[in-house]
Amino acid sequence: MQKIIILDFGSQTTQLIGRRVRELDTFCEILPYNKFPHNDPDVIGVILSGSPYSVYDPEAFKVDLSGIRGQLPILGICYGAQYMSHTYGGRVEPANSREYGRAHLNFIESGNRLFEGIGEGSQVWMSHGDTITAIPEGFRCVASTDKVKFAAYQADNEPLWGVQFHPEVFHSIDGTQLLRNFVVGVCGSRQDWSAANFVEQTVAELKAQLGNDRVILGLSGGVDSSVAAVLLNRAIGDRLTCIFVDHGMLRKNEFQNVMNDYKCLGLNVIGVDASKKFFAELEGVSEPERKRKIIGAGFIDVFDAEARKITDARWLAQGTIYPDRIESLNITGKVIKSHHNVGGLPEEMHLQLCEPLKWLFKDEVRRVGRQLGMPEHLITRHPFPGPGLAVRILGAITPEKVRVLQDADDIFIRSLREYKTRLSGEEARRVLAAGVPADMRDGEIEVSLYDQIWQAGAILLSDVRSVGVMGDERTYENPVALRAVTSSDAMTADWAHLPYDFMAKVSNDIINHVRGVNRVCYDISSKPPATIEWE
Repeated sequence: MQKIIILDFGSQTTQLIGRRVRELDTFCEILPYNKFPHNDPDVIGVILSGSPYSVYDPEAFKVDLSGIRGQLPILGICYGAQYMSHTYGGRVEPANSREYGRAHLNFIESGNRLFEGIGEGSQVWMSHGDTITAIPEGFRCVASTDKVKFAAYQADNEPLWGVQFHPEVFHSIDGTQLLRNFVVGVCGSRQDWSAANFVEQTVAELKAQLGNDRVILGLSGGVDSSVAAVLLNRAIGDRLTCIFVDHGMLRKNEFQNVMNDYKCLGLNVIGVDASKKFFAELEGVSEPERKRKIIGAGFIDVFDAEARKITDARWLAQGTIYPDRIESLNITGKVIKSHHNVGGLPEEMHLQLCEPLKWLFKDEVRRVGRQLGMPEHLITRHPFPGPGLAVRILGAITPEKVRVLQDADDIFIRSLREYKTRLSGEEARRVLAAGVPADMRDGEIEVSLYDQIWQAGAILLSDVRSVGVMGDERTYENPVALRAVTSSDAMTADWAHLPYDFMAKVSNDIINHVRGVNRVCYDISSKPPATIEWE
């Protein structure tokens, strides 16, 4: 299968480059900058990412491109562009002031293949502290901005480009067109990577891989494990057994609602209500890490006990997706493999691992779910932490505290689903690119607040009491904090700017209908420095 290789120099937007390439129906792999697969005949082009380093830093990531240049088309983005210029004889220096934010292109050369279909003055997004002050001999300037002389360059007589802006971000209005020009126009992608093709190919591969073996899959109710289950069910039918564990800290009515969904999908699911076990083990525990470890270990015990009843199982299936597997680079240059959906189950189970979604980004998982005919509310479901509401209750866990939080959270989430807004311009493009189904009318879309948000939930400050007045009585009850963030991958997140009238109604509804709550706050912290969850 044709593929684009993205060499990662540590940029926070590297995964976003990958997602944009995949949106062009083209397969891509993200690899550390020094792990190019030289013997892979399917590679049709290379993209060099940005980096937190300056090219002249002693510890900057460096790679020998001699085995790639001249063999494959290359596009350098930000640091990638600066690195090639610096390596081949150009000059990179600190900018007089950090070049950050919107800029507009002025074309020095008309008709360049990389900029076909992009008009003069097109908005791009800059984010760098260094700038190219001279390009190498044999290179030519293609575009500039008011502040950046060498916004884009190309090597003479070869398909090698560098751009100092970020075409992968939404603020670069024609960024997708630029990437299409490179991936399709220059590299010659056949654009045969699609949800329909993925389903057809993966089902065939699963049939060949699994044969007549039985497979066990741990369901969480989330989109990844649900799509993995439906895909496996299409391949092997009732030889798939799913296990869904209720630790007592799911959302209100979630266990039964999800079980009903899975029944409608025709899945063979064992539902286990283990809430009493978890509440007993969590009694009196308030330290966040201990809560997480108790729940994690308890889940393994329950899952293992159920899985051992299926004596002829040979495989363990996981809803692992591509971002879980990408080797990412931290500032020290160490490779960190984040694979948090795998591991923890007893080795003596002796099960082989099956990961049908391991090449997909989250938005691609949702597209595959739609291709499989899954209900929209399962596909667009927000991420939810494995320990559930336990990490959204500050302090020790009790069934009563969970009840209070479930009621408050239910009002918040239902209200987000019911409240519709109209979007246009960049906001509409962002939502549509994320795969949210919406009809465009007169340049606008109508979409719920829930579908505009990456993740939302309520937090119970159970060790905090505040004074209130309800009717003629004084109250001394708990505050609830609401959290809603926007993000593309959860690595960074910004607090969602929810409408005031919406916030006022939600606050009033929670205080009036949830016994034990007399105050509602809203968390306006971004990640970083805060995290999405409170614990």
